[in-house]
Amino acid sequence: MDIWLLILGMLAITFATRYSLFAFPDLRFPPLVRQGLHYVPTAVLSAIVVPGMLLPDGTHWAPSLDNAYLLAGLATIAIAAFTRHLLATIGGGLLVFFMLRWAFGQLPI
Repeated sequence: MDIWLLILGMLAITFATRYSLFAFPDLRFPPLVRQGLHYVPTAVLSAIVVPGMLLPDGTHWAPSLDNAYLLAGLATIAIAAFTRHLLATIGGGLLVFFMLRWAFGQLPI
């Protein structure tokens, strides 16, 4: 029963926060809040990607030169910084990742 109350509570909070933007369409945030919201996508993406780069197995830190996830992530950041092209970043990052995995003998084939 406690789990269902928790789920219903999360549902209510999620609905209220998302519905509030539709219920009050003339709502304007102060400039400081708008400036802070500008960094939310970068912060969320970093929170998702960085642990995957530094903890590839999910439990042990791997800041080493045989960590294909970390090296490919750094290469992808460099590609994004130099090209500013989304498709080149995705394609280049995947290419570097799979080439590193192949070079390190980590492919499951």
